[in-house]
Amino acid sequence: MAEERQVKIPVDSVKLEGILTIPKDAIVLVIFAHGSGSSRLSPRNRFVAGVLQKAGMGTLLFDLLTTKEDEVYENRFNIPLLTGRLKAATLWVKGQPETANLKIGYFGASTGTAVALVAAADFGKEIKAIVSRGGRPDLAKDAIGKVIAPILLIAGGEDHVVIELNKKAYDMVKAKKQMKIIPGATHLFEEPGALEEVARLAAEWFKKYFITEPKYTGI
Repeated sequence: MAEERQVKIPVDSVKLEGILTIPKDAIVLVIFAHGSGSSRLSPRNRFVAGVLQKAGMGTLLFDLLTTKEDEVYENRFNIPLLTGRLKAATLWVKGQPETANLKIGYFGASTGTAVALVAAADFGKEIKAIVSRGGRPDLAKDAIGKVIAPILLIAGGEDHVVIELNKKAYDMVKAKKQMKIIPGATHLFEEPGALEEVARLAAEWFKKYFITEPKYTGI
């Protein structure tokens, strides 16, 4: 079992709290961008991270805002501010000896999806894959069409508003893409088996686009 490590990520004259977990022989790191009002301690994101870790992937869950910043409600929806934080965390990861060589992907939830998409558009080929859970890709606006990384959008079958927003955003995606709707699930995927399905789909998506297939040699 990989060991969790508490980290502090310096950005914008503050330090953001994070939880970094790197399984032995990992070649992949998934950075989580949580939704408004959530944090690195999100039980749903931690559950998904645990499944990814068991599949051999590293994970970083971190706070996009400090406790004080989060008290200002508008900050939770300030996509440029939050994107800057995710980009800073990504650069921090690239500067750490134990994570510098890992392939990077994003897992976004709710407003975190927009943050992940805008950051991915800026980083280009540096980001290898993106998964969204109950996300708001519509808030990424012009960035959606610039994303190179393959995108998986996951929505709950009963989360009707988010489904419509995801469908509109899906049409704007120019990268490889897929949309999965989990029947009977609501926005937080609290129904039995719903979050497990999110984690399974996420792990499959990341494996597909992170782990290189052995090349056929003709032998």
